[in-house]
Amino acid sequence: MIRRWSIARRLFVANVLFVLVLSVVLGTAAIIDARQRTYDDAGRRMQTVAAAVAANPLVLQAAGTASPSSTLQPYAAKVMADAGVDFITIMAPDRTRWTHANPAEIGKPYIGTIEPALRGETFTEVTAGTLGPSVRTIVPVKDGAGTVRALVAAGVTVRNVDIAASGRFGAIIALCLALLAAGSLASWLLGRYLRSVTRGWGPEQLAQLFAYYESVLHSVREGVVLIDTRGTVVMYNDQAAELLGLEPSDVGPSAGAAPRLSELPLDASLRELFESGRTAHDEIHLSDSRILVVNQAPAVGPGRPGGLGRPGGRTPVFGTVATLRDRTEIESLGSELETMRTLSGALRAQTHEHANRLHTIVSLMELGRTDDALDFATKDLELSQRLTDDIVASVDEPVLSALIMGKSAEAHERGAELTVHVSGDDGLHGLAVQDLVTILGNLLDNALDAAASAPPPRKVSLAIATTPDAVTFTVADSGPGIDPAIAGDILEYGFSTKTPGPDGSAPAAGGRGVGLALVRQAVKRLDGTLSIGAADDPADALGGVALGGALFRVVLPAPDPTKETE
Repeated sequence: MIRRWSIARRLFVANVLFVLVLSVVLGTAAIIDARQRTYDDAGRRMQTVAAAVAANPLVLQAAGTASPSSTLQPYAAKVMADAGVDFITIMAPDRTRWTHANPAEIGKPYIGTIEPALRGETFTEVTAGTLGPSVRTIVPVKDGAGTVRALVAAGVTVRNVDIAASGRFGAIIALCLALLAAGSLASWLLGRYLRSVTRGWGPEQLAQLFAYYESVLHSVREGVVLIDTRGTVVMYNDQAAELLGLEPSDVGPSAGAAPRLSELPLDASLRELFESGRTAHDEIHLSDSRILVVNQAPAVGPGRPGGLGRPGGRTPVFGTVATLRDRTEIESLGSELETMRTLSGALRAQTHEHANRLHTIVSLMELGRTDDALDFATKDLELSQRLTDDIVASVDEPVLSALIMGKSAEAHERGAELTVHVSGDDGLHGLAVQDLVTILGNLLDNALDAAASAPPPRKVSLAIATTPDAVTFTVADSGPGIDPAIAGDILEYGFSTKTPGPDGSAPAAGGRGVGLALVRQAVKRLDGTLSIGAADDPADALGGVALGGALFRVVLPAPDPTKETE
């Protein structure tokens, strides 16, 4: 049954029991102390009364007469009434009573200890006499020579002492009850808070939940990052560490070991998103080598209606939860698909062009002009083969050759001319082909779009220069160029200078602000550099002609021959 109790109930019961036991222990100790103090006070008061009586000369004078009782009994009765004591017994050194609260006891021996008093000492004791148990003090009466001539005993019954002590007991009991009530109220308030925080779950349930939580965080394929309201990264799982390039972390690091956002090597856009705490749905962010899809939402705790009696209720926010998915492979596949579409379009254009030429040849043959048909077919074959031979001979990477041939055909279809200039003989083997396709494909697409939107002559130039240390790709166009004010922005994801379509949407091909961002990422991944300029500088003229548009230059480190051999 107890295992089903929530943490709040267990805490409440434990705290009530603790306060109850504490109240009983402290109350008992306080009562014992109060009773002892009452007895001590009674003893000191009796000593004062007895000492005052013993110091009266009347007692010493009466002790030398034949009938001391006749003189001392009225005096003792008056002192008892004035001092509020239960008895004052004046006796001879042999215990014979001269006075007593009960006159019938006069002349009888005193019941109690007198030996210390006979030695001249004053002492207090609790003992039973004719009036019952009492607290009494015995004081000797001495003459001028120091001889004990009489003894004075003043006392109060234990019953009266306990009655006096009971007045203090009431205050102690009231204090204990107040302590119990205050402790119970504090336990109830704390239990209410814990019940809202833990949702009424017990420690066994919470332990099981944490085990599930830790297992999920380690096994889930999405990156998860938990950030509190102070900008501290409370937790990130293994997948998040891999996606963000962070050191692996425990699921639940201690508060002192939890890093702050400013301490993590995050990309600027991701850092801004995490620090803002805003809600995000499927936002694309580029890190050094990855394309990440990020979702972020506030980490909201269970609501507390009224919030400790306050109207309206409160919902605590503990920070934000961000999830990350890797989209790098999808974008790579998209880039490859776009290249395949380019090649397919080039093949369609070539098919259309060859169909026109074939119809021309057939028509010449039908007209009986066989020699003209043969000459036309020979020249067309030589022109196509020369273009193919030039590209294949210039670029020794088959995939790039196919890409450039496809872009050349696309340029021809769009009324532009693509020229290729290759210098150096070190080759391109060893470079990551997928990254090269991403870089050249997007740069040529943008150049063709820019050239196609400009007046004739529409030209695009590609220069590939290889040296033992580096490979340089330069793409220039005859388009309108790039405003220097936005030269840094065009490399950001989502930024585009292309004219939206009639419905307000971006162009389908490369018009979503993705291409140049992917180029920047691929260049960074290959430890290269990307620069943007104008193609009207004579120093940057390609093929001896300054095109006047935009110029993009990519410099990549030359491939390592040892790795290529391996």
